[in-house]
Amino acid sequence: MPAQKSTDTYEVLSPWAEADPVLLKGLAPRLDNLDGKKIGLLCNNKRAAPLILDAAEKLLKKKFPTAKFSRFFARSFSVSSLEKDREAEFNTWLKEVDAVIASVGD
Repeated sequence: MPAQKSTDTYEVLSPWAEADPVLLKGLAPRLDNLDGKKIGLLCNNKRAAPLILDAAEKLLKKKFPTAKFSRFFARSFSVSSLEKDREAEFNTWLKEVDAVIASVGD
């Protein structure tokens, strides 16, 4: 029996979302030394994240005794998308540090 010709019409959609373009800033200049610098430790609050930052801070203090440390704790697990209500607080914190180490404690 020959196949019947279909008269149905289908719309094909792209699975890619339309998004606003993101301004790319590039990498910040590298620090030549951490002595006397303030290092930001960004914690995503997963179970192992604080432990990872504790270990990193301990090692860095041993190698760079004059370095200072400051922590920022995200409330969500996503380090890349901090809560909008804390964006100003986060940006202020960023201005107060010379470098940031982010911990993803999976």
